[in-house]
Amino acid sequence: MLADARLGSGEQLGGLLEHYKNYLRLLAMAQMEERLSARLSPSDIVQETFYEAHRDFQQFRGGSSAELLAWLRAVLVNNLHRAVEHHLGTEKRDMRREVSIERIDASVERSAFRLEGVLQDPGSSPSLRAQRQEREVALADELARLPRDYREVIVLRHLSGMPFEQIGERMNRSPGAVRMLWLRGVRQLREQMGDGWNRRFEEPQR
Repeated sequence: MLADARLGSGEQLGGLLEHYKNYLRLLAMAQMEERLSARLSPSDIVQETFYEAHRDFQQFRGGSSAELLAWLRAVLVNNLHRAVEHHLGTEKRDMRREVSIERIDASVERSAFRLEGVLQDPGSSPSLRAQRQEREVALADELARLPRDYREVIVLRHLSGMPFEQIGERMNRSPGAVRMLWLRGVRQLREQMGDGWNRRFEEPQR
């Protein structure tokens, strides 16, 4: 699909980008604190990212899916930063410094690393790394199938790295209710994908 897209096939490029939609949406969701998520959705950020990817695809010089995904993440970071500047630009200066483009880029990388950490390590060869990346994309697709509350608590816990107490404040629930929501969400994921893929989900401490 990447080779066909390079030859100018808009249909192939569209299908290729669609393949990564849920993955990019998860990364965007993990960066959007309450001030920003109250004003736009992760899907808005991803839609803008895809628009720019279509527009600027001839500038992409990579030759692999890993390089394409890294390029898309960079476009996503720029769009997240512009969204912060646009929607939170009137807030006091020290708040804006907290969300510099470098900070957003580092946060997206941490979220991607955390998503990768959920999966068992298949090894370090190039072919195995490519398989792992596809499993991350598949995991994002399965998370997209979950009810919204299940998906939100898993993203905040595992991609944003929040403790259950902070997630409870974000979701207006008690820490105990959030723990139960998390357990139900993980259980449904295991039913959808099988038990072996996600053994690195840790049970919450009681």
